[in-house]
Amino acid sequence: MSVLVYTETDKGKFKKNALEVASYAHAVAAQLGTTVTAVAINADDSASLGAYGVSKILNVSDSKLDTFNAKAYANCITQAAEAESAQVIIVSSSADSRFLSGILAAKLNAGYVPNVVAAPESTNPFVVKRTAFSNKGFAHTEIDAETKIIGLSNNAFGIAENTTAASVEDFSAAINDNDFGAKSIEIDRVVGKATIADADIVVSAGRGLKGPENWGMVEELADVLGAATACSKPVSDLGWRPHGEHVGQTGKPVASNLYIAIGISGAIQHLAGVSSSKTKVVINNDPEAPFFKAADYGIVGDAFEVVPELIEKLKEFKAQNA
Repeated sequence: MSVLVYTETDKGKFKKNALEVASYAHAVAAQLGTTVTAVAINADDSASLGAYGVSKILNVSDSKLDTFNAKAYANCITQAAEAESAQVIIVSSSADSRFLSGILAAKLNAGYVPNVVAAPESTNPFVVKRTAFSNKGFAHTEIDAETKIIGLSNNAFGIAENTTAASVEDFSAAINDNDFGAKSIEIDRVVGKATIADADIVVSAGRGLKGPENWGMVEELADVLGAATACSKPVSDLGWRPHGEHVGQTGKPVASNLYIAIGISGAIQHLAGVSSSKTKVVINNDPEAPFFKAADYGIVGDAFEVVPELIEKLKEFKAQNA
């Protein structure tokens, strides 16, 4: 009756969201008076999850699963849930986990609630708090299905170390060719910098930069801050930046601790996709830009003057506090 958590990996290494969902699962297990079991697929160091409150790791090793496949992964997690008699399953809000969660819910006849931002308010009845209306409000949702799947919003709970003596067991999941009816034929990876999904800080820019040749200062600011770079939809549509950097309601959602928007007016679709970020800073030369209404901090000014000065000040600060 343990709480089951699916911990995502990338090339064998646990993603940041894996540590967050493990931490969250530990808090839920404490409320239910039970322990946490994790499903780790092709992970290099499964035992490291013990530092985040996981008592048992089911280690799935299969070369067929080197590339994410929603149906095959959902089958693995389903079999693990049945083997552990798990009635609460925790996943992240990554694109992969959202993809597999619907399949998982159908297989387990479970109630699935995404975008959860806090530990359950009660466990009998089972009530969770989640974002709603494009992150403009919250809903308190009761899950009355016997099996419950919780999709945790990124950066909503945080990572907490809860060192536990974890046991690692090999778990052989039955997968077949029918699980691979859809296959990935190409994966476009971000190389050499933080990814939008895992970054605590995201530096994003829009058409206010006037052209791709001016993106150097955005990348330099991101390098100084250890941030990921992103862009608005028009910028990716124009081909100035890769589509993988497009953030917003129709692109990648952002739930970073700090989101810096440079030269982005703030269309409703963009705001909806970044509203979960904890602190939003806007740099725009138009004082009437809609983004200022959603910003925690705003600078009205020319990005070509403000950003280089900001970079220099940050470099000075880092040098003084090295």
